[in-house]
Amino acid sequence: MIKDLRAAQRGEISFPAEQYVNKFPAKKHDHYLIPAGTIHCSGHDSMVLEISSTPSIFTFKLWDWNRLGLDGKPRPINVERGKHVIQWNRTTEWVNRNIRNHFEVLHEEDGILEERTGLHPNEFIETRRHTFTRTVEHNTNGGVNVLNLVDGYEAVVESPEGKFEPFTVHYAETFIIPACVGRYTITPLGGEECKTIKAYVR
Repeated sequence: MIKDLRAAQRGEISFPAEQYVNKFPAKKHDHYLIPAGTIHCSGHDSMVLEISSTPSIFTFKLWDWNRLGLDGKPRPINVERGKHVIQWNRTTEWVNRNIRNHFEVLHEEDGILEERTGLHPNEFIETRRHTFTRTVEHNTNGGVNVLNLVDGYEAVVESPEGKFEPFTVHYAETFIIPACVGRYTITPLGGEECKTIKAYVR
């Protein structure tokens, strides 16, 4: 694989990615956990919400799909650095067992479903997905909450104690709730089903 990546960077071949790397069809609301050392990319026509933390922010690009820079040459990649961090034991079986769509239902009642969606145990961020047609109550529990409305047109975010003015969020918007807020609610507008992803430090 490394030999072929080097040859591709020199322009000698087009890297045969599917010979070495899994290809999974992705659909709306799939969740892939990508612990450090995992080779990954998104496919065409994908909209990705990436949740990551500063210690894991660096990615070494191994292949750039034959794209060229403005100078007409292949854009810089990091095969030599990347080869040292690849976790070669992450086989197809390991991926399916550990990092592909591992949802755990935590709470379910009429109009509200809460699921744990990750991240991987190696990470210190927890992610929760709420699917709801009525008001959902959240609590920061002393930590910052970062949320995104991943489905539904709009929802209103409110503080029962009046700690902030109510505000409306729309599809694909990210919003932050400070740790000091404590309790807050999210209510779908227009009677349609909404989904949020919430991320916070474990």
